[in-house]
Amino acid sequence: MSGAERVLVELHKIYPQAPIYTLFYDEKFTRQILPGADIRASFLQKFPLVVKYYRLAAALMPAAIESLDLSDFDIVLSSSVIFSKGLVLRPTTRHICYCYSPTRQIWDLNAKVQNTGSRAQYFGFWSLGFKNSVGKHLLRLWDRSAAERPTEFVAISQTVADRIKKYYRRDSRIVYPPVTINKSVPKPSSSNSRELEEEYYLIVSRLFPHKNVGIAIEAFNKIGYPLVIIGDGPERKKLQHMAGKNITFLGGLDDVSVSAYYAACRAFIMPQEEDFGLTAVEAMSYGKPIIALRKGGATETVVEGMTGEFFDDPIPEGLDDAVRRLNENYPTYNSEIIKSHAAKFSSNKFREAISKLVA
Repeated sequence: MSGAERVLVELHKIYPQAPIYTLFYDEKFTRQILPGADIRASFLQKFPLVVKYYRLAAALMPAAIESLDLSDFDIVLSSSVIFSKGLVLRPTTRHICYCYSPTRQIWDLNAKVQNTGSRAQYFGFWSLGFKNSVGKHLLRLWDRSAAERPTEFVAISQTVADRIKKYYRRDSRIVYPPVTINKSVPKPSSSNSRELEEEYYLIVSRLFPHKNVGIAIEAFNKIGYPLVIIGDGPERKKLQHMAGKNITFLGGLDDVSVSAYYAACRAFIMPQEEDFGLTAVEAMSYGKPIIALRKGGATETVVEGMTGEFFDDPIPEGLDDAVRRLNENYPTYNSEIIKSHAAKFSSNKFREAISKLVA
């Protein structure tokens, strides 16, 4: 469950009778997170094993999203990572696009994707669908054209609103994504709950190169403090090989277990630039201070000196210094103030904002 899936669940709670249109979906997973939902897929759903080998269908996705027939609807609310802003609707249909970011692999991360070589697949479709320059150019043309179609854009952060303005030349309003604010601290169900017995720092992240988890490992190898990493991904083996004995990898855990680790950690580490940074706000909902890279959504959710500390450069030395400053200032952090700040990003706030926007 990434942030986009959590947003979709909240949208479904607001409008439970509204059908959900999608390119394709995994039936088992969808039944768990959206029980009883009316889900309607594009022609890609008919492709055998499309959920597992979706990269092979990447070049067909623009056509698939344009093929969806939503002519019976007066309002369409899209949850857009790449393609759903490209819906072709009646002129009178109001299309509100909740945008996580302009397609980063062909805009602001274009050079980074080119330079990753064989690791480009970590960024999504680019290993097969749009890795070459001609393919990316064609997708860029489609993406820019598709961005003209929504009636209005809603960005998940000011960071994303700035990108929408720069690359799509569209204005947008901001509605922060929903964060589940903890009501109680559950007991951990993980077999690794022994880690809760000692004071540790925590990372919850998918293990991809752009998540900068390697920077944190290098820093904590040097300073020696316990670090717990929750999450999985293609970088896991490489990162485990780098890590010292003070660093523990737990893989993917259920929400109850993750909550227990949030509640027991000393502080939360976010070494990467995020469009919003859902996990950092989740950690704050447990009253935990954040150490974050001073870029992206963290600059909108973390208040320096009140809810956490920043470091300016994505290097181990920068993170090391931020850990030192946090420890020096640790007695001044007030967990209730941190929790109160996190409540500004609650699911209830999100539902109120979306309902008002649609109404």
